[in-house]
Amino acid sequence: MLTRNKTPFVLTLARLSCALALALSTQAFAAAPAPAAAMVKSPGAPDLSQAEFDASKQIYFERCAGCHGVLRKGATGKPLTPDITQARGQAYLEALITYGSPAGMPNWGTSNALTKAQITSMATFIQHTAPTPPEWGMAETLKTWKLLVKPEDRPKKQLNQLNLENLFSVTLRDDGKIALIDGDSKKIVKLIDTGYAVHISRISASGRYLLVIGRDAKIDMIDLWPAEPTKVAEIKVGIEARSVETSKFKGYEDKYAIAGSYWPPQFTIMDGETLEPKQIVSTRGMTVDKQEYHPEPRVAAIIASHEWPEFIVNVKETGKVMLVNYQDIKNLTITTIDAAPFLHDGGWDSTHRYFMTAANNSNKVAVIDSKERKLTALVDVGKTPHPGRGANFVHPQYGPVWATSHLGDGGVSVIGTDPVKHPQYAWKQVTSLNGQGGGSLFIKTHPNSRHLYVDTTLNPDTKLSQSVAVFNIDKLDAGYTVLPIAEWSGIKQGALRVVQPEYNKAGDEVWFSVWNGQEEESALVVVDDKTLKLKNVIRDKRLITPTGKFNVYNTQFDIY
Repeated sequence: MLTRNKTPFVLTLARLSCALALALSTQAFAAAPAPAAAMVKSPGAPDLSQAEFDASKQIYFERCAGCHGVLRKGATGKPLTPDITQARGQAYLEALITYGSPAGMPNWGTSNALTKAQITSMATFIQHTAPTPPEWGMAETLKTWKLLVKPEDRPKKQLNQLNLENLFSVTLRDDGKIALIDGDSKKIVKLIDTGYAVHISRISASGRYLLVIGRDAKIDMIDLWPAEPTKVAEIKVGIEARSVETSKFKGYEDKYAIAGSYWPPQFTIMDGETLEPKQIVSTRGMTVDKQEYHPEPRVAAIIASHEWPEFIVNVKETGKVMLVNYQDIKNLTITTIDAAPFLHDGGWDSTHRYFMTAANNSNKVAVIDSKERKLTALVDVGKTPHPGRGANFVHPQYGPVWATSHLGDGGVSVIGTDPVKHPQYAWKQVTSLNGQGGGSLFIKTHPNSRHLYVDTTLNPDTKLSQSVAVFNIDKLDAGYTVLPIAEWSGIKQGALRVVQPEYNKAGDEVWFSVWNGQEEESALVVVDDKTLKLKNVIRDKRLITPTGKFNVYNTQFDIY
């Protein structure tokens, strides 16, 4: 597992997938110890000691590669190849790393995430030729697979008294754990060791198994039925990853799991009850726009189709969506749909037929018809859309719509999704809302709510990063209300950021993470959705750097 830097660290969650990312295992990618006097030299770049190079390499993979790419060719973030960085110069690069930008570049210096010395070293490091990590195949994968409890040795029914449908899986990013929290009592049920910086939690179709994946590509499978939730299997599917999903088509519930890797660029299909690896498929290939070979097309969002026995896989850099049919994994059938680069995150429309996915650097949302298995539309939206899974609601004029916020501007794009009763609005941006500012990672609502929540986690303005905007769905033209979430937490010290609204099962509470440094206090803030008033603050010394929160019921049934 990755060795973690103990300096206070603040930021991210999806552009977790962006600026924070590639937690390469030091075991897999660390160079052999070099003599103290050894220097790294690249044409046109300032010399850097081997020790500084290795330390900066680790920081880059943990915090930068998710946006800028392992090979620094760019995606959500801009390319950082030596021809570009050397032209910018040392001073410019140090200033950008320190202060960030409203377009979503984190302010690593003023947030106290990196020291001045680390920033200087990073500015030099990115002027050097990017190192290439090793490959990771079936042999390496099998070595990491552990079946901790065999299926036949697991309970036949739920043995605990937990209300599993209102259980939350909360990522404790820099502690390498998740916290299972009872949504009714607001108490921590159990902490479970996981991979580093869990990106998402997913629930199996049966609601029994919780799967989490860390940025170090480690998957942990947790059985929620024993007397207390128990890890039953684990595996590492590469060096760095973001996505995991389970089969949900009727007759295939819990049969398969799939995980996508950022490095190497590939996905792995596994047994749904044991995580035994079955197939590894590379995603390297040609881009949709220039028809050029790309060596690093990473797997971003994966979603399970309800229309066919298929996984829908976003291939980031190539801009292609792969429909992976799992009826016969020994004779795997894959349908490739051209969309637009760079595909990132997304979710279902309200009918669970259309996959709405951000092509963030193209400033578009691709609409994939999972029933007809084809591209329905490419919708122009604001700068660098980053929806998470997006937000579905019924607009008073345009009918059913889906919305995304943006990293690059303060707008909220609203897209019509009803081709039957509102065909004139379907697959068009029907309106745009003015939010607080750029740097938004997540937008959220619920079928039982009339509110729409938008965070601004990556905005360099602390007033924005520590609060959220709330729109009344019935009065969207009235603008938004600001909720001072960080202030409500009661935490007085640290570079606090507020990230990711998540509803409880009933849809009458919204949970927010108040994310602080690793050595500082963090919290969860619970808001009453009806009144927009503070309801609860969960403060516990075990809540170290909480970020993503996933309600079991809402995640299981794709409710957002």
